Amino acid sequence: MSKRILQSPNNTESNPQSVDRFIFSGGLLLLVLIVGTILVAPQWSAMAIDRFYVFITTRMGVFYVIAAILTLGFLLFIAVSSHGDLVLGSDDGPEYGLYSWASMLFCAGIAASLIYWGATEWAFYYIAPPFGIEPESDAALLMANSYGMFHWGPIGWAFYCLPAVGLCLSYHVYKIPELRLSSACREVLGKQQELWPGRLVDLLFIVGTIGTCATGLGFGTSVVSAAINKLTGIEDGFGLQLGVILAATGLIAFSVYRGLNDGIRRLSTINSVLALILVFYILLIGPTLFIIEAGVTSIGTVTTNFLRMLTWTDPLQRADFVESWTVFYWAWWLAMGPFVGMFICKISRGRNLRELIFGVLGWGSLGCALFFMVLGGYAQYLEVHDVYPVVAEATEIGPATAIASIVSLLPLGSVLVLLVAVIGLVFVATTYDSAAYTLAAGATRYLTEDEHPLRWHRVFWAFALGTLPLSLLFLGGLRELQSASLLASLPLLVVYGILGVSIWRMLRRAEA
Repeated sequence: MSKRILQSPNNTESNPQSVDRFIFSGGLLLLVLIVGTILVAPQWSAMAIDRFYVFITTRMGVFYVIAAILTLGFLLFIAVSSHGDLVLGSDDGPEYGLYSWASMLFCAGIAASLIYWGATEWAFYYIAPPFGIEPESDAALLMANSYGMFHWGPIGWAFYCLPAVGLCLSYHVYKIPELRLSSACREVLGKQQELWPGRLVDLLFIVGTIGTCATGLGFGTSVVSAAINKLTGIEDGFGLQLGVILAATGLIAFSVYRGLNDGIRRLSTINSVLALILVFYILLIGPTLFIIEAGVTSIGTVTTNFLRMLTWTDPLQRADFVESWTVFYWAWWLAMGPFVGMFICKISRGRNLRELIFGVLGWGSLGCALFFMVLGGYAQYLEVHDVYPVVAEATEIGPATAIASIVSLLPLGSVLVLLVAVIGLVFVATTYDSAAYTLAAGATRYLTEDEHPLRWHRVFWAFALGTLPLSLLFLGGLRELQSASLLASLPLLVVYGILGVSIWRMLRRAEA
């Protein structure tokens, strides 16, 4: 850590008068209306959510695919061009060391959802593969884990990176003292940034963050509650999940209260170490050779089929693979993008654009690929060698139950299941303490590089984040959790277009 960090204490807070009352009140009102509607009219809400899910995935899916292609291409162009040399705010070097920086951006970006899907996502692709491949065939098995790496690879992290680039330019290069999404769109919005168009962009950021956090919190809660059920026999029902969400919310509030350095950074570093311990233990104690061979094959399959996967839209609609998986994932990453990008911006002072782009795309993708290689490879070994019915449990009961079961089969299984519960809980906290921090930052009118949102403001959003996933779990079902991200992402498609144009104009002006 550089000396400058030690000179920027966590209690350097913004002026209490800088809280943006319109954004704060508007975000709170929307949250109350959504949660209230779900609780008062659950059947109508479930039906409306289902219809919306079908509409977005079937009618709008191709636009998410186009957005993915344009976003990745634009970022790679910036990174390899002369614009990549642009330093973000300081010539004294990065504010955080590489491991701390990579840990924070990784933990902020993936949550416990990676554990939820990392071991078993391949099972869903195995029984319903893309490209007309025969289900449950060897070809389907080879493609299955590869598609997980694709969905959690450079495309997803590109959706995080684009807002990070825009915010870094406005915040660190042009020194605009606002860590708000509308500030990154200033080159397009102009004077309208302070009027209703800019206010709408910031409000969409609040809605997108709350909606997508509901999805991730729901997945993370399932991982922790399934592990607790495996260890104690306590029924994995609404009561246990309620307790897990309350515990996670408390940990989120504590971390975000402690601040960026004493809370979020330390928790992210600890959890990244715990996750690596789990992954390498499984690699060394489990079927090591199979995991390595399957992992290398998966990487090769992704590499050789990347363009095909990237542009696959299934125009003949032979199956719903693209709609159910690729479109959902692009919507999820896109909806999370502004809040993760805002957090990455806050921790990236002193790096240049090339380091930022390749760091986010590279470290994020490699970390996710490691989980899919090891956890997914171990689960595939159990299935193909008839050791455990992973596919049946994952698809019929749930991925969270399956991960707890397969980990318990290893030596020291109970200890590992407990570790999964701890990692899942802390992953939830390290993602959504970042979300609470950025929600508070996004609802703060003025925030300089050395300032942080007010503590009460950060803690408020930490508790607010727990309300929507509770209401969606009350409805029950994976579709409801997935739909929260789809709903939040749709208007942000337009915002990403504005953001891309604004970034280009800021880069051209910086070069002039």
